[in-house]
Amino acid sequence: MKEMMSSPIQCPPVSRVVIFGGTHGNEMSGVTLVKHWLKDPSELHRKTFEPEPCLANPLAVEKCVRYIDSDLNRSFSEEVLSSSESESDPYEFKRARELNQKYGSGPGLFDFVFDLHNTTSNMGATLLRCSEDDILSLHLAKYLQSSSGNQSMPCYNYLIDIPKKDNVYLQNIGKHSLCLELGPQPQGVIRADVLTRMRELVNCGLDFLDLFNQGKEFPSFETDIYKVLTRVDYPRDHSGEISAFIHSGLQDKDYVPLKPGDPIFTTINGEVLHCNGDTVVYPTFINEAAYYEKKVAFILTEKVSRKVPALKLETLEHHV
Repeated sequence: MKEMMSSPIQCPPVSRVVIFGGTHGNEMSGVTLVKHWLKDPSELHRKTFEPEPCLANPLAVEKCVRYIDSDLNRSFSEEVLSSSESESDPYEFKRARELNQKYGSGPGLFDFVFDLHNTTSNMGATLLRCSEDDILSLHLAKYLQSSSGNQSMPCYNYLIDIPKKDNVYLQNIGKHSLCLELGPQPQGVIRADVLTRMRELVNCGLDFLDLFNQGKEFPSFETDIYKVLTRVDYPRDHSGEISAFIHSGLQDKDYVPLKPGDPIFTTINGEVLHCNGDTVVYPTFINEAAYYEKKVAFILTEKVSRKVPALKLETLEHHV
């Protein structure tokens, strides 16, 4: 580790950048921003690249629903992307193949994917990554935490560590990626404060990539990461119906330490269910509206410290 930390990681320049909004059609910050940028992309222009805005799920956006047939952000598995198209396929499978063909394959492979989301949970500005080894996105997340302002909605570094072959998320199609999850914001609603914060983060992220392309070196650092441990379902009765809901003491306490014995659920009759286990964990996506159908009441994470090596632009000499 000491040797790795002493020498910077070199990455090639980032020349092709896509910004997806409307991966879920009722998450309105990304939908609104991308619609605006499609009409007037001048705000996105940077010295070293021209980002491309894209509405990921236009039919869902049109109807202001999360999806049409199935969740687009769970449709980018190798199996779906590599299979032949069938008339019976869900709309989102067909759309996933279209997006992968344009942004994620062969010479068209994009260098960086931003995917813009909202959550009904009190997640602040969550910077969600799917690869522990993506050093470029780690540095981008660090830059956002230190340079994007507006600490009333702080940034959290969030990791769902998934092997690329098992990754079903849209951001998986790029070489590097970052998903922005901002909340709380109800589905189908535009909150000006949340939209403004997302806009700040996107522009700050583009600034970072532009600086990197121009040769700015970024030093090593140590950072806290919230790493997913497990998903917790609601208590259910014998017929599968939810029998208890999020306790008021847990509601809106995303990223707040959850200790053994703390209340997590309460029944309609007032019975309180408590947290099991013997370690402190950090709950996230608490009472997320979109996760009821996925049988997820909240997602538990652990807070881990990570040393990240310095980053610099790959030079021609590096290839020799």
